[in-house]
Amino acid sequence: MPLAKPSDYLEDVCDILRTHWPKNRTVNVVCHGHSVPAGYFATPFVDTMNAYPHLLHQGIKHRFPYAVCNVIVTSIGGENSASGAERYLEEVLCHRPDVITIDYGLNDRGIGLEKAQNSWIKMIETSLERDVKVILMTPTPDKTQSTNYEDDDRHLLADHAEQIRSLASEYKIGLCDSLSVSLDYAAKEDLSDLLSWSNHPNRRGHEIVAREILRWFPAG
Repeated sequence: MPLAKPSDYLEDVCDILRTHWPKNRTVNVVCHGHSVPAGYFATPFVDTMNAYPHLLHQGIKHRFPYAVCNVIVTSIGGENSASGAERYLEEVLCHRPDVITIDYGLNDRGIGLEKAQNSWIKMIETSLERDVKVILMTPTPDKTQSTNYEDDDRHLLADHAEQIRSLASEYKIGLCDSLSVSLDYAAKEDLSDLLSWSNHPNRRGHEIVAREILRWFPAG
């Protein structure tokens, strides 16, 4: 089943972002997930202004200068998708989002593929029932990505990323493949260039993720 296309998946949302006052309205984008979208760099340091939700906000405003847009972070450090799904109605959908990004791949290794899949499906289907657009995020890399493929943690991260890609395809929703674009970088440069800590991106790592999300917000 084909993926949604970045050129038109958010067409209705981008039309609103292009609309001038007084016919425009506020567009809400919610970034849901764990410590990475929450802005944790070297724990316990939180660098909000260099994390991808803030960079995404800047990118949207650069492309759509007439837009009124909020990028709202509902992420909690250390959380997995099972916990994130439990608070989805009260703490995420309460913001009346137009678009939601979901980013739990790093921490979902601790709960396993089946439980993670059920949690992601719950969040996806709850969103789609309310006509909210969804962009799923594969995990950003951690230090295990620089070891050999015999490493169990590396396999787990790849397995969760593939499950997330499959869900995006099944539901024909957006996909930000953070892991793939980060590993493409690492094929030419040192992966540590993207990390502030063992499993958190630095500014450069967040920039790569933000650019990938912005593909879903074409200006023209």
